[in-house]
Order: sequence, then structure tokens, then C-alpha cells
Amino acid sequence: MSVSTKSCLRFDTNTTLQWKDIDTFNKELHVNKTLAVDEFGKVIIQSPKTRASRRVISLDTETLSILNNWKLQQKEEYLKLGYNTSSKEQHVFTTLKNTLYIPNTVNDWLRYTLKKYHLPRITPHGFRHTHASLLLEAGESVKVVQQRLGHENSKVTLDIYAHITNNAPKKTGQDFADMMAHQ
Repeated sequence: MSVSTKSCLRFDTNTTLQWKDIDTFNKELHVNKTLAVDEFGKVIIQSPKTRASRRVISLDTETLSILNNWKLQQKEEYLKLGYNTSSKEQHVFTTLKNTLYIPNTVNDWLRYTLKKYHLPRITPHGFRHTHASLLLEAGESVKVVQQRLGHENSKVTLDIYAHITNNAPKKTGQDFADMMAHQ
């Protein structure tokens, strides 16, 4: 059976980043491609599943600093291995041979770390869920969280995170009273 790259089987997908996807001036990360494994076991780069999956995510100063430090470290360490990583096409995270990781690598690293330190099980998707839950609990709008997660519409976000948004009305009365007390 022959399948084109466009219609490859998605055994597992992950976002992949190149340095050109990180806009340090505007503090943004551009999500516009994913990794997948085709039917032949080859790692390929493809477009995200949906139009909404292509998105721009705001970054904080500390995260940008960590990324900038990694960029410098990557240049230094990979140059010793014989790889020039100065191109904007360079991927942010690669193997020691400067090739793309297979998509499941992050899951494997996480399982190893959790087991080694006897930590409760969580998946990369669990971190995504926690991130969204904390944003909503902090009062971020459903629309902003929807766009940050790359959901097609806010209904998807509300369906998944309804337990959090249902708690919001309970807090609203006190929030309003606190706000009025400071007037």
C-alpha cells in the first residue's frame, strides 16, 4: 500500500519548532507544523490537523530567556559535534545527530522521569490540560484559552473544561463585592 505524505498515517503527532517560529521581540511562539510517523516508520513534518491548530502563543520573559540560553548552548554543543545550527531553519529540539526525534520520545522521557522519582503519572497532554485549567481558574476568558489550545471553537473548550467554568459563578459574587469595597 502506497500513501502520500499528505495522507500519512498519524500514529502520534507532536508540535515541532524551528528557531524561526520563536519571535523574541513580540514574545510569541508560532505553532504551524507537527511531527508524525508515516507508514514506513519515517518521521515527517506536516501541517497541523486543523486551521485553528495553527496559532500564535504568547510567551513570558522567563521562558524566552530559557529558550535563548538553549539556543546558545545548542550552537556551542552541536558545533563540537560537527553541526552548524545557526540557520533559522534549525529545529529547536533535535537528537545529537541533529535529526528530528520520533514523536513518542517526549512520552518516553516523561515516563522515565516519573518512574525514577516516584511521581504520579501524567502525560504531555495532562500538562496541556493543567495549563488550560489554571488559566481558566485564574479568570482568563474561554476564547483566549480556546485560541491558545488551538481548538476550532469555544464549544470544544467549554465541553472539556466545563467543570472549571461552572465554578466561576460561585466566585463572581465575592469578586464583585471585593471590587466594590475598593472603590
